[in-house]
Amino acid sequence: MAKGKTNIFFCQNCGYESSKWMGQCPGCREWNTFVEELVDKKTAAKSHSNQKVAEPKTLSCIDMQEKARMKSGMPELDRVLGGGIVDGSMILVGGDPGIGKSTLLLQVCKNLSAQDVDVLYISGEESLQQIKLRAERIGSFNDHLRLLCETNLADIRTVIDKQKPKVVIIDSIQTMYDEEISSAPGSVSQVRESTAMLMQIAKGMNITVFIVGHVTKEGVVAGPRVLEHMVDTVLYFEGDRYASYRILRGVKNRFGSTNEIGVFEMRGDGLQEVANPSEYMLNGKPENASGSVVACSMEGSRPILIEIQALVCHTNFGIPRRTAAGCDANRVNLLMAVLEKRLNLKMSECDAYVNIAGGIRMNEPAIDLGIVLAIVSSFKNRPLDEDTICFGEVGLSGEVRAVSMPMQRVAEAKKLGFTTCILPKVCMEAVGKVDGIQLIGVANVREAMDHVM
Repeated sequence: MAKGKTNIFFCQNCGYESSKWMGQCPGCREWNTFVEELVDKKTAAKSHSNQKVAEPKTLSCIDMQEKARMKSGMPELDRVLGGGIVDGSMILVGGDPGIGKSTLLLQVCKNLSAQDVDVLYISGEESLQQIKLRAERIGSFNDHLRLLCETNLADIRTVIDKQKPKVVIIDSIQTMYDEEISSAPGSVSQVRESTAMLMQIAKGMNITVFIVGHVTKEGVVAGPRVLEHMVDTVLYFEGDRYASYRILRGVKNRFGSTNEIGVFEMRGDGLQEVANPSEYMLNGKPENASGSVVACSMEGSRPILIEIQALVCHTNFGIPRRTAAGCDANRVNLLMAVLEKRLNLKMSECDAYVNIAGGIRMNEPAIDLGIVLAIVSSFKNRPLDEDTICFGEVGLSGEVRAVSMPMQRVAEAKKLGFTTCILPKVCMEAVGKVDGIQLIGVANVREAMDHVM
């Protein structure tokens, strides 16, 4: 081994460093995540010594100016970003292969270049011809968009210094490498150092940088978890790659609220925005079918109406089968235990299958009441009124607890033509009286079942 170089073990999950291999990471407590890499200490020390020392300032000396955000031309994306693109920010976009990350960013490039914003699209995975094929499918571009196929960060920094674009797209961070780091592209050291260099470019030159990140089989961005801590915004593309819709979710945002979502539909000419996700999710709802209930969930500041389906049938085995798609299976088991205890329904003798139609996944507790009513409807084989919607959290005592933003949920239900809304009784005072929709407050699951059965 060359003098000045040493082997270091890194945790692929959190970036924890160790001089020896360990089975369990002391930082994140994950097992078998350590990988061995070669680190040049001289290079690291040299790069650190060349950095300038910043002078501390008092709060009174800091000039605070509210700058207008740059619109991406896609209102759904602007909603997730908190109102638009902030200058000098660093945005990480992750998602499964083929879900539409590159397509979305190329559409953003098209809209920004149409506003005479200089954009530099850097690809380390596709050739210029492949990018042009996708661009021709999306639409026409002008000369404000420039393309570059390069993976060497030193060359990329030279091009950025020369071109001085307003927005830079990196597709993807796992293909970029720094010559001063001896490990291979995509390793923990390369991803961390590449992100740090791009962060210096973004903050030092006031350039907005979009980074595409690959995801692991667990659905998280590949590489050290410190990658998500370094960037300003983390966006995840969700949904089945074979389904027509995609959900862009904001997991982290230093310039806006988190857990906001934008809904897109994949078409031949790219991703199209879905202005009314509730109507889109309820499309194709069956009529007079037992086990089908419409519930309301909040994603960030947006209410979304979803159809919850349940199928309850007598089991042929000693242990009943419980399956959930789109919601937490453990939560379904808990709610079925509440029904058996509080309503004396023999759920222990039945198989239960719960599904949120459309393939969307919801984890908000407000859909508990919808799951309960869907299970009871299927168990008794009695369909609910098609114009009825419900929301509320269910506790272990069978009580229906309050949820956040009930007024926005009721307003969304009224906009889509629902005439009856079952909600927690404690939320009735906050909602008040709403013309055009009947509000039914319930204190427990028995009252909710008596109203609909």
